[in-house]
Amino acid sequence: MDKKQILEDGLLEQYLLGELPNDQEILIQNVLAKDDDLKNIFNEIEEEFERIAFENAINPPEKAKKALIRELESSKENIKIRNINVPQKRNTLYSGRLAVAASMAAIFALSSFWLYNRWQASEQNLNGLQEQTIALQERLMILEQNIEVSTQRYKTINNRNVIPLLLKGNQTLPESRAVAYVNHETKSVLVNSQGLPPLEEDKTYQMWADVDGVMINMGLLPADSDLIPVKYIDKAESFNITIEPAGGNDHPTVENLISNVLL
Repeated sequence: MDKKQILEDGLLEQYLLGELPNDQEILIQNVLAKDDDLKNIFNEIEEEFERIAFENAINPPEKAKKALIRELESSKENIKIRNINVPQKRNTLYSGRLAVAASMAAIFALSSFWLYNRWQASEQNLNGLQEQTIALQERLMILEQNIEVSTQRYKTINNRNVIPLLLKGNQTLPESRAVAYVNHETKSVLVNSQGLPPLEEDKTYQMWADVDGVMINMGLLPADSDLIPVKYIDKAESFNITIEPAGGNDHPTVENLISNVLL
């Protein structure tokens, strides 16, 4: 095998990377030992490989390098180092190959370790973004539902059959205001309680319908709320609002009556 064939077939590069069969590897070793020009070309290729390896390496953070070193030190007791007896005549030829391989292996290990950490961080960020997206979608769904309900209720109170009734505060709570929207056709009542002052936690507003002198519970009225549906009572003569204990009462506390309106 002559020099021209060795160069044209790229056998020096394959030899440097350890890709040749054993018989061809021995042949190249013998040729390099005898041909100084070919040996110089081989050395140049070796240097070029080293340069490419380092120029294309990813420079990981110092903490990645330290973490890898700690990992290697922690597991070194499980690693058995074998002594390889290499004939003296091959030491010179292999030294460059081993240097390139070691350099590339170290660079690859550090780069891989750093990229793995970056991938893990990216995956965590992606999971966080997915959770935020799901939360936003849920909030948007709730918001859309609330808007739909509010729109429907506003359509209801703007119906021509709806009668708005203003419940002004009496001397007990003169600043209070509430508006009841009554539709006798659909037998529905909506109350805007935004004008009712806030109460203590152990108190609540409750609405009553007076039918032949009997107070019938229509439901609780949270303060400062918009368009609360309450129970429609047939033949009601008036609507009344009292202050009751939290959770409501079976019978109205007359002395805590704050507002009423005749129908």
